[in-house]
Amino acid sequence: MSEVKKFFQERNDDIEHMGNDEVLKQKSLEWMLHADQYKYTYNFTWMGRPIIKFPQDILALQEIIWETKPDIIIETGIAHGGSIIFSASMLKLVNNNGKVLAVDIDIRQHNRIEIENHPMYKSIKMFEGSSTDLEIVEKLKNEIPKNAKVMVILDSLHTHEHVLEELEIYSKLVTEGMYLILPDTFIEFFPKGYYDNRPWDVGNNPYTALMEFLSKNNDFIIDKKIVNKMMITEGIDGFLKKVGK
Repeated sequence: MSEVKKFFQERNDDIEHMGNDEVLKQKSLEWMLHADQYKYTYNFTWMGRPIIKFPQDILALQEIIWETKPDIIIETGIAHGGSIIFSASMLKLVNNNGKVLAVDIDIRQHNRIEIENHPMYKSIKMFEGSSTDLEIVEKLKNEIPKNAKVMVILDSLHTHEHVLEELEIYSKLVTEGMYLILPDTFIEFFPKGYYDNRPWDVGNNPYTALMEFLSKNNDFIIDKKIVNKMMITEGIDGFLKKVGK
């Protein structure tokens, strides 16, 4: 075995063992809860725009995009624009003709101005409206070139009903071998009532929608190699690879 293969084999073994460490998982969850007191995920930017993610999630997305080299990345939820700027910059690295298609029900004017003035905006097209509005979905489909490799990130309203509808719609747009990313599944593992001013909670969130979706869909699998090495992540079990058509 070459030294390169040996390195990756040892790494894979460590990741697998770490994924079975329930004590570390609990400590990681406790750390996330503690750090959230300071809005930890709000403290980072990507190329000048706030990107509301744990650094581990950003790094994992980089690995996925570099490995799969999508032509199109669809994102639901725009907020300050950091995530779509990140996706656009990654597409620039792997494919100069790649494009980010982004949807948000309310693109706030101050954020729109910053995003549209950003050097990565030439690789982005934004749509204002509900991500589950079939007219919006049709507009997105019209932007996807024939035979394009499509990746999807669902990060809009986090209720079970909405996310499940998104999963049913957007899973059909993901091409075989590509990823569907579902952030904010960690809501299920935070204390009940933690988001007291939000419409989601334990039992009603992206994780519960994910479990229902997977119980009826065999085209996707959870990529445990990614999940097991993250530990501190907003996307617990939320990295899905499409293995069927």
